[in-house]
Amino acid sequence: MKTARFILGDQLNYQHSWYNDTNDEVVYFMAEMRQETDYVKHHIQKVVAFFKSMRSFAEWLESEQHEVVYYTLDDEKNQQDLVANLKQVIKEHKIEKFEYQLPDEYRLDEQLNAFCDELTIETEAFDTEHFLTSRTDFTDFFEGKKQMVMEYFYRNMRKKYDIMMLNDKNPEGGKWNFDQSNRKKWKGAPEIPIEKQVKNDVSSICKMIENAGVETIGNITINKFHWPTTREACLDVLNYFCKNLLVHFGDFQDAMHTDEQYLFHSRLSFAMNSKMLHPMEVIETVISYWRNHQEAIAISQVEGFVRQILGWREYMRGMYWKEMPNYRTLNALNNTNSLPDFFWTGNTKMNCLKHAISQSLDTAYAHHIQRLMITGNFMLLTQMHPDAVDEWYLGIYIDAIEWVEITNTRGMSQFADGGLVATKPYVSSGSYINKMSNYCKDCVYKVSKKETEDACPFNSLYWNFLDEKREHFKDNQRMNMMMSLLNKMDATKLEALKNRAQAVIANPDNY
Repeated sequence: MKTARFILGDQLNYQHSWYNDTNDEVVYFMAEMRQETDYVKHHIQKVVAFFKSMRSFAEWLESEQHEVVYYTLDDEKNQQDLVANLKQVIKEHKIEKFEYQLPDEYRLDEQLNAFCDELTIETEAFDTEHFLTSRTDFTDFFEGKKQMVMEYFYRNMRKKYDIMMLNDKNPEGGKWNFDQSNRKKWKGAPEIPIEKQVKNDVSSICKMIENAGVETIGNITINKFHWPTTREACLDVLNYFCKNLLVHFGDFQDAMHTDEQYLFHSRLSFAMNSKMLHPMEVIETVISYWRNHQEAIAISQVEGFVRQILGWREYMRGMYWKEMPNYRTLNALNNTNSLPDFFWTGNTKMNCLKHAISQSLDTAYAHHIQRLMITGNFMLLTQMHPDAVDEWYLGIYIDAIEWVEITNTRGMSQFADGGLVATKPYVSSGSYINKMSNYCKDCVYKVSKKETEDACPFNSLYWNFLDEKREHFKDNQRMNMMMSLLNKMDATKLEALKNRAQAVIANPDNY
């Protein structure tokens, strides 16, 4: 039976069982499409990385003797639409059965479901064989529970997969979580090795994107495009992380510094989110390296890394499939403001935002604390609409696919889901930023001041936010201390803070 198998750009799983055997009756189809480049304005490096990785994957399939039909963006046959392209391939190749792997984005899942409903030939959907949980495992785990707490989910995953466990009940090291050990400020030592250099020639892809008129954001330096776009390169980055960065990963995973973009982070999220690396493969490689080097690498360095993948990544995907499609409409705090222009340029006098945004524009990367406590913190304190926030995060980061972006952004960062992901909003004044970075050192604003013109805007924005959202947090136990301090604050001082904050909110591009 002549069969067409469709592969999306984030389904580059070299180890999928589809590829174990060759079959002359099977045609694999992949396509670079304007449908995917244009549904949100993406970072140029993100578009390039996906196209380059897709082409590498198609070349690998052909080297394994599989038949591949691949539409580049400028292919004359390319209809630039998923359904139109699939209909064309099915007709041209006289396809009798259509197969695909389950998408991880809700919009694509709906589109492919509707397409299959229209077909008169046989269809079948397959698992991507990537995630450690099914779409419904998360829902089943939290059935009947009042809150969907990530820590409980993480502990269950540790037990289920026997990851860093002494026995069926007890974790290695005597604790499930070493987060308290992972909050050090990096002050110039220990020395940080340069990121793994990956050689990529992306000049032709960049030219094609430019000629096609695809609108993108951010910057790219063609001869310095160091993101891995083959499985071999992804494995090299993983091994480099183990040998050079793991030793201090946990200590400084929350740190930020003006001179260091990556610190001790792995830069593996794109490799995993495109499925070139399997999460268990990453976890086992890191743990194996640690076991062979325990005299040099503390368990806290490893546990923090494992928790992000085994716990947080799977938790966010589970939340996505449980709560979609309603999740994308949530705006529990009723925030309505627009993003200032500096989110697209980096041109702001606030040093922390200038560095975090400029880095994002230059590299398509920022680590989780830059996203959560710098850009996300400012967005929430200035009460920006979560739709605008989602669009920016989904577009600017190389690893951003909706299943992981929207739950982190609308949930963890913006509290727009009313507390499904996070039990309290992740907001802070300038003191936290100063504690975890050197951003405040050379800023024109003073982190020690509150209401004056030269005061750090985060300080007044923080108290203004708490005051304006009193009703939302009055019954939140984790906010009791801060709300109590707010209630005891001198009325004149609070008014001065609010006046300063309102000036920032009204004209953020002036700051």
